[in-house]
This record gives sequence, structure tokens and C-alpha cells, in this order.
Amino acid sequence: MELRKFAETILLSPDVSVKVAPPAAPLQDEQPGTPRRISEPARPPHLRFAARRTAPAMPKAAALRDPQRRAVAHHIMANHELQALEVMAMVVLAFPEAPREFRQGLGRIMLDEQRHTRLHVQRAAELGLAFGDLPVNGYIWSRSADCSSVLDYICSLPLVFECGNLDHTVEFEQYFRDAGDRRSAAIMRAIHRDEIRHVEFGITWLRRLKPDDADEFTVFADHLKWPLRPSRARGREFLAEPRRQAGLSEDFIRRLRTWSDDPPPADAG
Repeated sequence: MELRKFAETILLSPDVSVKVAPPAAPLQDEQPGTPRRISEPARPPHLRFAARRTAPAMPKAAALRDPQRRAVAHHIMANHELQALEVMAMVVLAFPEAPREFRQGLGRIMLDEQRHTRLHVQRAAELGLAFGDLPVNGYIWSRSADCSSVLDYICSLPLVFECGNLDHTVEFEQYFRDAGDRRSAAIMRAIHRDEIRHVEFGITWLRRLKPDDADEFTVFADHLKWPLRPSRARGREFLAEPRRQAGLSEDFIRRLRTWSDDPPPADAG
């Protein structure tokens, strides 16, 4: 199956089951086409991006002892994974000139994002909540899909959202274990392992695409558009080891850990 067709199906089909269905044949990238962008992915009415502050917040740790609140957590994370998949599909369409190795690697990661979405949707349903029963936000889409270059994408989604998820997945694995939910904990552990590979993909391509004499952390920080900034690439508890496994340098890890936010720029809106 052509990678472009795979991406178009994900972005243009309103049926979530179609979006997260693995391709019927191995992905190939022989016909990348011409650049194309869409303003928002097609979704069924109950899963379209809601107005700001209308989607539920992530439940606190103590609340996750309640199965209904765990269902809410999985519902929110299913939407996060689906947005990541949609952003990746947009990158495939927007940058047909990107190196084939990058595009093929992105295609493989999209298969992971499909599986992550299915895992969260299924677990939420097992806990009594159908995907779309709650409003969902479009934060990841809005902060990543308008990237103006492949390097913008790498610095935002893999090196902010997925890098931060190296901490969040371990955090929620423990919350679910504390709640006695081994099934939910196992899902978080499996996603954590995948995120290490995804961050590795990001740092590998940052190094390949940045100017030879440029400092990689500086390039990373400079390619982020407010409100994204390096502090969004870490969780409540910063874990260095999975970042080492992903190939981040000790200097990059140190600077990420110690980053202190500046005030927002005057034109941040």
C-alpha cells in the first residue's frame, strides 16, 4: 500500500475503525505525490475537537482507583494517540520531498500509533466508556500539524510529546498498578517501550537534518513554537535512563532536565 494513500485514509476517513486499521499490504513509498495540507482531520461528530476547556481533564492519581476514572484516563490517552497518528499522516502528505528513509520510518511509527489507539479505546470500553462518549481536545494536532519543515515536526512531536511520554507512561503505569489494574499498567509499559524507539527516531533525524556545526539542543529549542518549549518534554518525575536508551546525549538530557521557562513572547496571543 502506498504510504500517501495510507496517510490520506487516516486523515480523510471519519470512521475511527478505518483510521486505526493496519494497512492490508506492506507500506511502500513509490508515489509521494505533491504537498498537501488539511486544516483538521475528518472525524465523526462526537470525536471532533471540542472548544477549549470543554474536554475533561486527566484524573488525578488517587481518583484512578475508581474504574470509571480509569476509563476517562484511557479515553483521553486514546485521543492523544489518535492525534499523533493524524499529525504523522499530515507530515507524510505535507513533505513528499522528505528523505525516503525518514518517510518509511514514520510509516512504521504510524502503525504503532494505530495500535496504541486501539489499546486505549479497547481498555476504556472494558471499563465502561465508549470512545467519543466524552469531548476531546485537539491540542497535539494544533501544536504539531502546522509545522513548516520536517525539522519542526521532529522537534515538536517526537522530541516534546513523545519524549515527555517517556515519563508519563511510567507514571501512569504505577498509578494503575496502585489501583490494582494490571491490564492498564501493562498497556502503559508496552507503550513506554515503543516511545523509546520513537524518541530515538526523532533525535536521529534531528542530527541528520540540522546544520553540521549546530548544537543539537539549541536547534531543538529554537524550532519550538510557543507554547511548546523544552519543559513540555518532561513529566512530573524526570527519567534519564529511557532517554539514554533513546540515544539522547548526556548534555541534551542535562539541559532538558534543568530547562527553566522564560516568559511567553509578547506575540504569543
